[in-house]
Amino acid sequence: MHSAPRHGGNLRTLMANFGGTLADWIDCSTGIAPYSYPLPSMPVEVAQRLPHPSAEFEDVVASYYGSSAFLPVAGSQAAIASLPMLRRAGKVGVLRTSYAEHAWRWQLAGHTVITLNPDEIAYAAQHLDVLVLVNPNNPDGLIWSRETLLALHQTLAARGGWLMIDEAFIDAIDGSGANSLCADAEREGLIVLRSVGKFFGLAGVRLGFVFAQAALRERLAQQIGPWNVSGPALWAGQLALAERCWQAAQRERLAADGTWLAALLTDVGLPPRGSHPLMQFCPVKNIDQWGYALACNRIYARPFNTLDIGIDAIRFGALAVEQRTTFEQRLRFAARQVA
Repeated sequence: MHSAPRHGGNLRTLMANFGGTLADWIDCSTGIAPYSYPLPSMPVEVAQRLPHPSAEFEDVVASYYGSSAFLPVAGSQAAIASLPMLRRAGKVGVLRTSYAEHAWRWQLAGHTVITLNPDEIAYAAQHLDVLVLVNPNNPDGLIWSRETLLALHQTLAARGGWLMIDEAFIDAIDGSGANSLCADAEREGLIVLRSVGKFFGLAGVRLGFVFAQAALRERLAQQIGPWNVSGPALWAGQLALAERCWQAAQRERLAADGTWLAALLTDVGLPPRGSHPLMQFCPVKNIDQWGYALACNRIYARPFNTLDIGIDAIRFGALAVEQRTTFEQRLRFAARQVA
Protein backbone atom coordinates (compact mmCIF):
# COMPACT_ATOMS: atom_id res chain seq x y z
CA MET A 1 0.00 0.00 0.00
CA HIS A 2 1.20 3.49 -0.85
CA SER A 3 0.98 6.17 1.81
CA ALA A 4 -0.33 9.69 1.21
CA PRO A 5 2.37 11.66 -0.65
CA ARG A 6 4.46 14.37 0.93
CA HIS A 7 5.16 17.50 -1.05
CA GLY A 8 7.58 20.39 -0.90
CA GLY A 9 6.64 24.04 -0.83
CA ASN A 10 5.22 24.16 2.73
CA LEU A 11 7.74 26.07 4.81
CA ARG A 12 5.49 26.55 7.81
CA THR A 13 6.17 23.06 9.13
CA LEU A 14 9.93 23.62 9.14
CA MET A 15 9.56 27.12 10.55
CA ALA A 16 7.65 25.70 13.49
CA ASN A 17 10.69 23.57 14.38
CA PHE A 18 13.63 25.64 13.16
CA GLY A 19 12.32 29.21 13.41
CA GLY A 20 12.75 32.13 11.10
CA THR A 21 10.38 33.89 8.74
CA LEU A 22 9.63 33.09 5.12
CA ALA A 23 12.25 35.64 4.09
CA ASP A 24 14.93 33.86 6.15
CA TRP A 25 14.68 30.58 4.25
CA ILE A 26 15.93 29.45 0.87
CA ASP A 27 13.19 27.24 -0.53
CA CYS A 28 14.48 24.74 -3.09
CA SER A 29 11.97 22.05 -2.15
CA THR A 30 9.96 22.17 -5.39
CA GLY A 31 10.68 21.82 -9.08
CA ILE A 32 9.20 25.24 -9.85
CA ALA A 33 11.32 27.72 -11.78
CA PRO A 34 12.56 30.60 -9.59
CA TYR A 35 11.87 33.04 -12.44
CA SER A 36 8.20 33.60 -13.25
CA TYR A 37 6.78 34.77 -16.53
CA PRO A 38 6.21 38.52 -15.98
CA LEU A 39 2.46 38.91 -16.10
CA PRO A 40 1.08 42.41 -16.72
CA SER A 41 -1.86 43.89 -14.84
CA MET A 42 -4.92 41.76 -15.39
CA PRO A 43 -7.98 43.37 -16.99
CA VAL A 44 -10.84 43.38 -14.50
CA GLU A 45 -13.23 41.73 -16.95
CA VAL A 46 -11.08 38.58 -16.86
CA ALA A 47 -12.28 37.97 -13.30
CA GLN A 48 -15.84 39.14 -13.96
CA ARG A 49 -16.78 36.71 -16.74
CA LEU A 50 -17.34 32.98 -16.48
CA PRO A 51 -14.20 31.32 -17.86
CA HIS A 52 -14.53 29.93 -21.38
CA PRO A 53 -11.40 29.31 -23.47
CA SER A 54 -11.36 31.70 -26.42
CA ALA A 55 -10.41 30.82 -30.00
CA GLU A 56 -7.21 32.84 -29.49
CA PHE A 57 -6.37 30.83 -26.38
CA GLU A 58 -6.91 27.55 -28.21
CA ASP A 59 -4.75 28.67 -31.13
CA VAL A 60 -1.88 29.68 -28.83
CA VAL A 61 -2.04 26.39 -26.92
CA ALA A 62 -2.15 24.32 -30.11
CA SER A 63 0.81 26.24 -31.54
CA TYR A 64 2.94 25.80 -28.41
CA TYR A 65 2.23 22.08 -27.88
CA GLY A 66 1.82 21.05 -31.51
CA SER A 67 -1.66 19.59 -31.04
CA SER A 68 -5.24 20.76 -30.70
CA ALA A 69 -6.36 17.56 -28.95
CA PHE A 70 -6.34 19.08 -25.45
CA LEU A 71 -8.54 19.78 -22.46
CA PRO A 72 -7.50 22.63 -20.14
CA VAL A 73 -7.53 21.64 -16.46
CA ALA A 74 -6.80 23.37 -13.17
CA GLY A 75 -3.21 22.16 -13.08
CA SER A 76 -2.19 18.68 -14.20
CA GLN A 77 -2.90 17.55 -10.62
CA ALA A 78 -6.63 17.82 -11.38
CA ALA A 79 -6.22 15.28 -14.17
CA ILE A 80 -3.99 13.03 -12.06
CA ALA A 81 -6.79 12.83 -9.49
CA SER A 82 -9.63 12.34 -11.98
CA LEU A 83 -8.30 10.04 -14.72
CA PRO A 84 -8.09 6.90 -12.51
CA MET A 85 -11.87 7.08 -12.05
CA LEU A 86 -12.44 6.68 -15.80
CA ARG A 87 -11.26 3.04 -15.88
CA ARG A 88 -12.49 -0.04 -14.11
CA ALA A 89 -10.07 -1.44 -11.55
CA GLY A 90 -6.96 -2.96 -13.09
CA LYS A 91 -3.19 -3.26 -12.86
CA VAL A 92 -1.34 0.06 -12.99
CA GLY A 93 2.43 0.29 -13.29
CA VAL A 94 4.39 3.26 -11.95
CA LEU A 95 8.09 3.89 -11.61
CA ARG A 96 9.34 3.19 -8.09
CA THR A 97 11.09 6.54 -7.76
CA SER A 98 8.71 9.04 -9.27
CA TYR A 99 5.98 11.59 -8.54
CA ALA A 100 4.04 9.84 -5.78
CA GLU A 101 0.64 11.36 -6.55
CA HIS A 102 0.25 9.05 -9.53
CA ALA A 103 0.48 5.85 -7.51
CA TRP A 104 -1.60 7.32 -4.70
CA ARG A 105 -4.49 8.44 -6.93
CA TRP A 106 -4.72 5.19 -8.86
CA GLN A 107 -4.68 3.29 -5.57
CA LEU A 108 -7.46 5.47 -4.13
CA ALA A 109 -9.59 4.68 -7.17
CA GLY A 110 -9.35 0.95 -6.43
CA HIS A 111 -6.61 -0.09 -8.85
CA THR A 112 -3.73 -2.43 -8.04
CA VAL A 113 -0.55 -0.36 -8.23
CA ILE A 114 2.71 -2.10 -9.14
CA THR A 115 5.98 -0.25 -8.58
CA LEU A 116 8.68 -0.89 -11.14
CA ASN A 117 12.35 -0.21 -11.73
CA PRO A 118 13.27 1.25 -15.13
CA ASP A 119 14.61 -2.05 -16.45
CA GLU A 120 11.32 -3.79 -15.61
CA ILE A 121 9.07 -1.45 -17.59
CA ALA A 122 9.20 -3.14 -21.02
CA TYR A 123 8.32 -6.59 -19.70
CA ALA A 124 5.65 -5.29 -17.30
CA ALA A 125 3.88 -3.36 -20.07
CA GLN A 126 2.80 -6.70 -21.56
CA HIS A 127 0.73 -7.44 -18.44
CA LEU A 128 -0.51 -4.00 -17.33
CA ASP A 129 -3.77 -2.18 -17.96
CA VAL A 130 -2.18 1.23 -17.44
CA LEU A 131 1.43 2.40 -17.37
CA VAL A 132 2.19 5.85 -15.94
CA LEU A 133 5.56 7.48 -16.59
CA VAL A 134 6.86 10.97 -15.87
CA ASN A 135 9.13 12.24 -18.65
CA PRO A 136 11.56 13.67 -17.61
CA ASN A 137 11.07 11.81 -14.38
CA ASN A 138 10.54 13.61 -11.10
CA PRO A 139 12.70 13.54 -8.96
CA ASP A 140 15.74 12.17 -10.83
CA GLY A 141 15.37 13.63 -14.33
CA LEU A 142 15.42 10.25 -16.10
CA ILE A 143 14.42 10.72 -19.75
CA TRP A 144 12.51 8.22 -21.86
CA SER A 145 13.03 8.48 -25.61
CA ARG A 146 10.06 9.13 -27.86
CA GLU A 147 10.69 5.84 -29.67
CA THR A 148 10.70 3.87 -26.42
CA LEU A 149 7.46 5.46 -25.27
CA LEU A 150 5.67 4.84 -28.56
CA ALA A 151 6.75 1.20 -28.46
CA LEU A 152 5.36 0.89 -24.92
CA HIS A 153 2.15 2.54 -26.06
CA GLN A 154 1.77 0.04 -28.88
CA THR A 155 2.15 -2.85 -26.45
CA LEU A 156 -0.45 -1.44 -24.07
CA ALA A 157 -2.94 -0.25 -26.68
CA ALA A 158 -3.00 -3.67 -28.33
CA ARG A 159 -4.62 -4.96 -25.13
CA GLY A 160 -6.92 -1.97 -24.61
CA GLY A 161 -4.50 -0.39 -22.13
CA TRP A 162 -3.39 3.17 -21.51
CA LEU A 163 0.01 4.80 -21.53
CA MET A 164 -0.09 8.03 -19.52
CA ILE A 165 2.91 10.36 -19.82
CA ASP A 166 3.33 13.27 -17.41
CA GLU A 167 5.47 15.86 -19.21
CA ALA A 168 5.41 18.51 -16.46
CA PHE A 169 9.20 18.99 -16.68
CA ILE A 170 9.81 18.66 -20.41
CA ASP A 171 9.56 22.38 -21.32
CA ALA A 172 12.93 23.24 -19.80
CA ILE A 173 14.86 20.82 -22.01
CA ASP A 174 12.79 20.55 -25.19
CA GLY A 175 11.99 23.87 -26.79
CA SER A 176 11.18 22.31 -30.15
CA GLY A 177 8.77 19.74 -28.74
CA ALA A 178 10.55 16.95 -30.61
CA ASN A 179 10.59 14.64 -27.58
CA SER A 180 7.00 15.32 -26.52
CA LEU A 181 4.13 12.97 -27.31
CA CYS A 182 1.49 15.72 -27.42
CA ALA A 183 1.28 15.53 -31.20
CA ASP A 184 0.62 11.77 -30.93
CA ALA A 185 -2.09 12.04 -28.29
CA GLU A 186 -4.99 11.27 -30.62
CA ARG A 187 -3.77 7.67 -30.72
CA GLU A 188 -6.09 5.39 -28.81
CA GLY A 189 -4.87 4.72 -25.28
CA LEU A 190 -2.30 7.54 -25.14
CA ILE A 191 -2.67 10.36 -22.61
CA VAL A 192 -0.19 13.21 -22.16
CA LEU A 193 -0.25 15.69 -19.29
CA ARG A 194 1.33 19.14 -19.48
CA SER A 195 1.70 21.89 -16.89
CA VAL A 196 2.23 25.64 -17.08
CA GLY A 197 3.38 25.75 -13.45
CA LYS A 198 6.94 24.41 -13.47
CA PHE A 199 8.85 25.93 -16.41
CA PHE A 200 6.92 29.19 -16.46
CA GLY A 201 7.18 29.67 -12.68
CA LEU A 202 3.39 30.03 -12.45
CA ALA A 203 2.43 27.17 -10.13
CA GLY A 204 -0.15 29.31 -8.33
CA VAL A 205 -2.04 29.95 -11.56
CA ARG A 206 -3.12 26.27 -11.67
CA LEU A 207 -3.23 25.59 -15.39
CA GLY A 208 -2.47 22.35 -17.16
CA PHE A 209 -3.61 20.34 -20.18
CA VAL A 210 -4.65 16.79 -20.97
CA PHE A 211 -3.86 15.64 -24.51
CA ALA A 212 -5.87 12.59 -25.56
CA GLN A 213 -8.52 11.30 -27.95
CA ALA A 214 -11.71 13.37 -28.10
CA ALA A 215 -13.90 10.70 -26.45
CA LEU A 216 -11.63 10.46 -23.43
CA ARG A 217 -11.38 14.24 -23.14
CA GLU A 218 -15.17 14.47 -23.15
CA ARG A 219 -15.46 11.89 -20.37
CA LEU A 220 -12.83 13.70 -18.32
CA ALA A 221 -14.56 17.05 -18.84
CA GLN A 222 -17.79 15.54 -17.53
CA GLN A 223 -15.96 14.10 -14.55
CA ILE A 224 -14.29 17.40 -13.64
CA GLY A 225 -17.30 19.63 -14.32
CA PRO A 226 -17.76 23.07 -15.92
CA TRP A 227 -15.50 26.12 -15.47
CA ASN A 228 -12.75 24.06 -13.87
CA VAL A 229 -10.07 26.52 -15.06
CA SER A 230 -10.35 30.11 -13.84
CA GLY A 231 -10.44 33.13 -16.13
CA PRO A 232 -7.19 34.52 -14.71
CA ALA A 233 -5.49 31.16 -15.42
CA LEU A 234 -6.67 31.15 -19.04
CA TRP A 235 -5.51 34.75 -19.45
CA ALA A 236 -2.09 34.13 -17.91
CA GLY A 237 -1.55 30.90 -19.83
CA GLN A 238 -2.30 32.48 -23.18
CA LEU A 239 0.26 35.21 -22.57
CA ALA A 240 3.00 32.89 -21.29
CA LEU A 241 2.60 30.24 -23.98
CA ALA A 242 2.75 32.84 -26.76
CA GLU A 243 5.99 34.52 -25.66
CA ARG A 244 8.67 32.49 -27.47
CA CYS A 245 11.54 34.92 -26.83
CA TRP A 246 10.96 34.78 -23.07
CA GLN A 247 10.75 30.98 -23.24
CA ALA A 248 14.12 30.73 -25.00
CA ALA A 249 15.74 33.02 -22.42
CA GLN A 250 14.17 31.00 -19.61
CA ARG A 251 15.68 27.78 -20.93
CA GLU A 252 19.13 29.35 -21.16
CA ARG A 253 19.16 30.72 -17.61
CA LEU A 254 17.67 27.55 -16.10
CA ALA A 255 20.30 25.42 -17.86
CA ALA A 256 23.10 27.67 -16.55
CA ASP A 257 21.68 27.61 -13.03
CA GLY A 258 21.35 23.83 -13.12
CA THR A 259 24.95 23.38 -14.23
CA TRP A 260 26.17 25.64 -11.44
CA LEU A 261 24.11 23.86 -8.79
CA ALA A 262 25.18 20.37 -9.88
CA ALA A 263 28.84 21.39 -9.68
CA LEU A 264 28.40 22.89 -6.21
CA LEU A 265 26.56 19.85 -4.87
CA THR A 266 29.28 17.57 -6.21
CA ASP A 267 31.93 19.71 -4.53
CA VAL A 268 30.32 19.37 -1.08
CA GLY A 269 29.87 15.60 -1.37
CA LEU A 270 26.38 15.39 -2.83
CA PRO A 271 26.96 14.43 -6.47
CA PRO A 272 23.62 14.26 -8.31
CA ARG A 273 22.58 10.89 -9.70
CA GLY A 274 20.23 12.71 -12.00
CA SER A 275 20.20 16.33 -13.16
CA HIS A 276 17.58 18.52 -14.78
CA PRO A 277 17.51 22.33 -15.03
CA LEU A 278 14.79 22.38 -12.35
CA MET A 279 16.07 19.68 -10.00
CA GLN A 280 19.16 17.83 -8.80
CA PHE A 281 18.63 14.37 -7.29
CA CYS A 282 21.36 13.48 -4.77
CA PRO A 283 21.49 10.06 -3.07
CA VAL A 284 22.87 10.20 0.49
CA LYS A 285 23.86 7.64 3.10
CA ASN A 286 23.18 9.85 6.11
CA ILE A 287 19.96 11.54 5.12
CA ASP A 288 18.86 12.37 8.67
CA GLN A 289 22.07 14.27 9.38
CA TRP A 290 21.89 16.09 6.07
CA GLY A 291 18.22 16.95 6.54
CA TYR A 292 18.87 18.35 9.99
CA ALA A 293 21.96 20.31 8.92
CA LEU A 294 20.17 21.84 5.94
CA ALA A 295 17.18 22.85 8.05
CA CYS A 296 19.44 24.32 10.75
CA ASN A 297 20.93 26.50 8.03
CA ARG A 298 17.46 27.33 6.73
CA ILE A 299 17.72 25.53 3.44
CA TYR A 300 14.48 23.78 2.55
CA ALA A 301 15.24 20.85 0.22
CA ARG A 302 13.08 17.81 -0.50
CA PRO A 303 14.06 14.55 1.25
CA PHE A 304 13.15 11.15 -0.19
CA ASN A 305 13.46 8.45 2.43
CA THR A 306 10.30 6.34 2.39
CA LEU A 307 10.26 2.58 1.81
CA ASP A 308 8.25 2.79 -1.44
CA ILE A 309 10.92 5.04 -3.01
CA GLY A 310 13.66 2.52 -2.32
CA ILE A 311 16.47 5.07 -1.95
CA ASP A 312 17.56 7.80 0.45
CA ALA A 313 18.12 11.02 -1.45
CA ILE A 314 17.64 14.76 -1.38
CA ARG A 315 16.26 16.71 -4.31
CA PHE A 316 17.36 20.31 -4.70
CA GLY A 317 15.16 22.52 -6.84
CA ALA A 318 16.38 25.39 -9.00
CA LEU A 319 17.84 28.53 -7.45
CA ALA A 320 17.86 32.04 -8.87
CA VAL A 321 21.20 33.70 -9.60
CA GLU A 322 20.75 36.18 -6.76
CA GLN A 323 20.43 33.28 -4.27
CA ARG A 324 23.73 31.63 -5.20
CA THR A 325 26.08 33.32 -2.73
CA THR A 326 23.87 32.83 0.32
CA PHE A 327 22.96 29.29 -0.67
CA GLU A 328 26.59 28.27 -1.19
CA GLN A 329 27.63 29.68 2.18
CA ARG A 330 24.84 27.86 3.98
CA LEU A 331 25.35 24.61 2.07
CA ARG A 332 29.06 24.49 2.80
CA PHE A 333 28.42 25.14 6.48
CA ALA A 334 25.84 22.32 6.53
CA ALA A 335 28.37 19.99 4.86
CA ARG A 336 30.91 20.72 7.59
CA GLN A 337 28.30 19.89 10.22
CA VAL A 338 27.59 16.52 8.59
CA ALA A 339 31.24 15.58 8.07
